[in-house]
Amino acid sequence: MARTRVRLSPLLASARRMGAVAGKMVHRAVKQAARQVAAQSHRPPRTGDWTSGMVFGPAGARRFRLYLPPGVHASARVPLLVMLHGCQQDADGFATLTGMNRLAARQGFAVLYPEQDRLANPQGCWNWYGTRSHLADAEAATLLLALDQVLLRHPLDGARVAVAGLSAGASMAALLAARSPDRFVAVAMHSGLAPGVADSSLSALRAMFGGAEPQAPGSAAASWPPLLVIHGSLDGVVSPNNGVAAANLWAQALGARATAERRVQRGQRRPMQVTDHLVGRRVVVSQCLVSGLGHAWSGGARSLPFSEPSGPDASALIWAFVRRQFVR
Repeated sequence: MARTRVRLSPLLASARRMGAVAGKMVHRAVKQAARQVAAQSHRPPRTGDWTSGMVFGPAGARRFRLYLPPGVHASARVPLLVMLHGCQQDADGFATLTGMNRLAARQGFAVLYPEQDRLANPQGCWNWYGTRSHLADAEAATLLLALDQVLLRHPLDGARVAVAGLSAGASMAALLAARSPDRFVAVAMHSGLAPGVADSSLSALRAMFGGAEPQAPGSAAASWPPLLVIHGSLDGVVSPNNGVAAANLWAQALGARATAERRVQRGQRRPMQVTDHLVGRRVVVSQCLVSGLGHAWSGGARSLPFSEPSGPDASALIWAFVRRQFVR
């Protein structure tokens, strides 16, 4: 039986052609989006181990991620850096943002990324300011339990542990180091606030704008570990005054003297003004004010929130500072 060919009207033919073109455009858009997601996915380096865990403490359950560099075995204990994310972040995203795992793979250290629970803080912030409610105490104790857990289960050197963080994570890192100085050889604050500037959410907001001074350190503060402060000069979320206040508080506690401010610039990255505080010839506090940097991780991954790729590499600065503390 012969087939009858149906001639499409020009309008219907045009509609089909437009549909085909639109389909191709959608297909290309989907492929491009998939490539972007893959490029920004929370994948660790292809070398080393990237594991998940959970700890139960006074603040409840907290998840964490742990990166172990390649070649780690039971007889070779490696240093550990604890990384505390900021608000609206999680452990995977913070690892991607900072690129710390890639650096750890090259330098041979492990990285622990605790993660805040959204039930404890809807914005994912660490409750560093909750000293009046004792929520900060509970979270600090839970973080120390996470540290104990990974030290017990993995070939890590408990005598070479440092802690660093961004924003609320930086404030919690400083609180941990101030309260448990025997647990850390160094602490790094990126865009954070010093301990003692707030005891509630309301006072924390006031302090973020530079409206509070940290309390004078007690006699126990003389044992605080060395501090690195990184802050942006144009930070509109946490005033740069907080970075200065944290550095001065730490220097006062350790009896350190300030050196002359110097300008440092690496290649085409943003310059920074650096002020070191010394005890003898040893740098115990280093304050880095990055010119033109807002509330973002300096030198972070491209196209991610809270990241400024043009800034000096904060991850490299942190590890260089931490590593110097291993030799005393």
